[in-house]
Amino acid sequence: MILSCGEALIDMLPRESAQGEPAFAPYPGGAVFNTAIALGRLGARSGFLSGLSEDLFGQMLVHSLSDSGVDAGLSVRSDRPTTLAFVTLTDGHASYAFYDENTAGRMLKIEDMPAIPAEVKAMFFGGISLPVEPCGAAYEALMLREAESRVTMIDPNIRPGFIRDETAYRARLERMFAVADIVKVSDEDLRWIEGPGTIADLARGLLAKGPKLVFVTEGATGAHGFSKHCEVFVPARKVEVIDTVGAGDTFNAGVLAALDRADALDKRKLAGDEEELISDCLKLGVAAAAVVVSRAGANPPWSDELA
Repeated sequence: MILSCGEALIDMLPRESAQGEPAFAPYPGGAVFNTAIALGRLGARSGFLSGLSEDLFGQMLVHSLSDSGVDAGLSVRSDRPTTLAFVTLTDGHASYAFYDENTAGRMLKIEDMPAIPAEVKAMFFGGISLPVEPCGAAYEALMLREAESRVTMIDPNIRPGFIRDETAYRARLERMFAVADIVKVSDEDLRWIEGPGTIADLARGLLAKGPKLVFVTEGATGAHGFSKHCEVFVPARKVEVIDTVGAGDTFNAGVLAALDRADALDKRKLAGDEEELISDCLKLGVAAAAVVVSRAGANPPWSDELA
């Protein structure tokens, strides 16, 4: 199983009512939730660990996970509300206003984290769960606890407006990068973390922090993969973009699914001669992301859509 650990929320997407009034429609979402869904649809055995509400939105999230073959049995249920994210689209690019205080996901604590069964081969972390407390500390502690015995991947999916204590958040990322096997960032995230410079130079800086593989997505240009031994680039597929909601999350699932298919969710294999493996990860990630940007919202493809 690949266990995705992080936020689940409801994206309130802009719509227009039958009377022509502006409105918002609820869709299950959240960066880590989207990755879990995409993994299930791509045929991987997918699990999800988060704080999930018993409210109507929480039920919507649970049903969506089940419908995509995702096991949410390790998630922590509570009567706290579900996080809401109101989405604004500008030329297809999404910006978010989050309502996250005292929610089921936000209030997850270190002591809530369950024992992780041996069947979990890899764990994925990231999203808006990391810069906020107490859940940020809980996910960090879980990753540091499990990283020695399992493959771990992190995509911080940085939202600067969501970060209250930048110094503490940067320190948390440094600690998580140091134990991660795989780090994925967008080109914008990379420059927020490392400062100005070329993608290749900055990615090498991330590799120096500890991970074996670094993936960098560059929007409509394509995606890069780096190890200590090689660098691979795969161009983006040309599609008509509806919006970019869930694109990076789906790319992450493509990377993990490709590793799973190659039986490479193993620390020793990730440290080997990995040029072909990185290329396979990029190709599946780019192909899956191309589908999700060609339709509204975070709606990852099923494996037969990529055949």
